[in-house]
Amino acid sequence: MFELLDSMVEWLRSGIDSPWLWLVLFVIIAANPLVPFLPSRSAVVAVAVLVVGAPALLTLLLVLTTVAALAGDCLGYWVGNRAGPRIRARLQRSGRGRPRQKWAHRAAHRHAATLIIAGRHLPGGRLTGALAPGYVGYPLRRFVALDALGSAIWALYCVAVGYLGGASFANDPLQGIILGFAIALIVPAAMELARRRWALRRSTVPSPRTADDATGTATATGTATATGTGSGRRCN
Repeated sequence: MFELLDSMVEWLRSGIDSPWLWLVLFVIIAANPLVPFLPSRSAVVAVAVLVVGAPALLTLLLVLTTVAALAGDCLGYWVGNRAGPRIRARLQRSGRGRPRQKWAHRAAHRHAATLIIAGRHLPGGRLTGALAPGYVGYPLRRFVALDALGSAIWALYCVAVGYLGGASFANDPLQGIILGFAIALIVPAAMELARRRWALRRSTVPSPRTADDATGTATATGTATATGTGSGRRCN
């Protein structure tokens, strides 16, 4: 297995100066919102490990990753926007579909910044963060502005992880790539675990409206019970 990885590292290193490698990297990153299984994050980390000693190539990698991520997300937005009317028409036909469609619309508009900027760091986040805003008709200019910021942060994160791996194992790029892959996997997993725990905690805590309703119901029940008891005593 390590021999295969070594040969892959040597192949990547030999192609660093080739424009074809950078073109392939651009396509992988840009296509990731519509093809989630493409290893866009891992590809950026691997290249960053190999160019850790070349500031010009690191800068090129950072710019290319940002532009490719923004281009791919805009493509995903366009696909979601084009498919949105058809999906909404289908949902409007069913009684259950209409409430779900309204909920998705409110949620996407209310949490757009979190969805577009931070959601990409979670598994499948780029797919959701690109398609959902287009589907609900989120304003394109706002989407591009938020996505440009999110793409830059994501690109900086991936390049920084690769740089850390390459700097830690300057004489052994394979070990640096393995370290970078480990960090790139652990961080999103930790974020997803934190998100699930937060969602679980939020679902177990009653909202103020629910608490008020419960308090009102309990008060009304107690008042009715007291009234019934008093009436029974007067009758006796």
